[in-house]
Amino acid sequence: MNNEMLKQYIYQDTKVESFGSTRFFEVSVSKLKEIVVALHGQGLSLKFMTATDDRKEHGDFRIWYIFYDHTDASFVVPFIRLKNGEKFPTITPIIHGAWNYEKRIATFFGLIAEGHPDPRPLILHENWPSDIYPLRKDFAWNERPAIAKGTYKFQEVGGEGIYEIPVGPIHAGIIEPGHFRFSVAGEEIVLLEPHLGFTHKGSEKLFEKLSQADMVSLSEKISGDSSFSHSLAFCQAMEQLSETVVPKRAKYLRVIYAELERLANHFGDIGAIMTDTGFNFGGAQGARLREIIMQLNDKITGSRFLRGVNVIGGVTKDIPVKVGTELAASLKDITKDFFEVMAIVETSDTLVNRLEGTGRLTEDIVASHGATGIAAKAAGINRDSRIDFPYAAYKELGFKEIATEINGDVEARFRIRLKEITSSISLIENALDNIPSGPLKAEIIGPLKPDVATISVVEGWRGEIIYFLSTDSQGNIQRVDPRDPSRVNWLLLEHAGFGNIVPDFPLINKSFNLSYTGNDL
Repeated sequence: MNNEMLKQYIYQDTKVESFGSTRFFEVSVSKLKEIVVALHGQGLSLKFMTATDDRKEHGDFRIWYIFYDHTDASFVVPFIRLKNGEKFPTITPIIHGAWNYEKRIATFFGLIAEGHPDPRPLILHENWPSDIYPLRKDFAWNERPAIAKGTYKFQEVGGEGIYEIPVGPIHAGIIEPGHFRFSVAGEEIVLLEPHLGFTHKGSEKLFEKLSQADMVSLSEKISGDSSFSHSLAFCQAMEQLSETVVPKRAKYLRVIYAELERLANHFGDIGAIMTDTGFNFGGAQGARLREIIMQLNDKITGSRFLRGVNVIGGVTKDIPVKVGTELAASLKDITKDFFEVMAIVETSDTLVNRLEGTGRLTEDIVASHGATGIAAKAAGINRDSRIDFPYAAYKELGFKEIATEINGDVEARFRIRLKEITSSISLIENALDNIPSGPLKAEIIGPLKPDVATISVVEGWRGEIIYFLSTDSQGNIQRVDPRDPSRVNWLLLEHAGFGNIVPDFPLINKSFNLSYTGNDL
């Protein structure tokens, strides 16, 4: 949406500020819904919502509505100011994807979306006082509040023969904690409600207290299996704020490392999905292939999870010619190995029968929840940030084909991973063949632009990772809000479980393989 079109939906005297590919403008609280309806009606999708506490410098809270315009790969960001109150109108009835964003803002800032259909707190549990909001600037981060004794009321399904099954938060496997409440009629799931927050660690508050170098390290811990992609998204945002030019070689290296991370996780997931069906051969092969990639990561960078590689302005680890040749040879062996395994896997009718039709989601449900990544692509949504909002060297490498399926079931999510494995290997090989010479990082990192906000997007292996950063009038980082794709995709689980049986839930859950810690922060 160009500025002329944008002016049709805002007042003529509204000041639109541009920063990079993002346009910001203030709207009045009374006109918020009108603007949201207009932007949404023009096909712009709500990517993200967040809040900032600007009372010290500007005397207000601000709530930011981040819309993405697919026609020109730009962001359109209306925001409202709350100066004399702590309530604002909900937009959840207009855009369902705002559901948890508004709940999170209420929980952490105490700003209430009036009319929201579910006022229960998000992430913070019953022992946290309901009147203490940790992302307000005046919250004492190093003091422990008094323990509260609240209760969390799960949704209930009435009717004869309905019974509830509580699962978690402690599970039999070595996984993160999460509670799942099933309402069941016979064997069929009629309601599945996840209750998360058990791995909340105060990451957003920590970002307010750390040095820039430590912020990079913290971004790697948002979701450990996506360390490189999260740190890349953070570094890109900092590079935008400091107007830092990243060397071309570093951009190509970032593609290679990001795709290695994608490979490791996709190999692990296809194995885990097959294990949950009882197909142990496939499970063992997926785990083995994942381990090969992890060892390559360690050999190249000294970290199995590619930590310590991204820095603001570039990367710390190079891939010399000899190492690149060895990596290319290893990838050819892995490709041959992978296709041999899949030739055997495809002969298993039992496996296909377990995957097909299980945990199905329609395109409408996926789209209305603002879902991303594997879950969205498996339901036919043709979106990928590497193409829609190209970063690093993806545009130079000519990456154009997005893996999609249409059935939206476990099998579709399984096959998205298979397709992306092939494209990731091709991308790495292409990058190795065409990587330019030059430095690994920018020599000078300038000061951060003051009193501005920016948005960085990276297509992690689960889906779209978004970082929102804002600065104060002195150019200091004032707010960092990381959005892992799990934050939006957890909302899909109750729909994927509906109509299935409880024994299929582990398989359905594994087909998403969402991050608890990436959601809980």
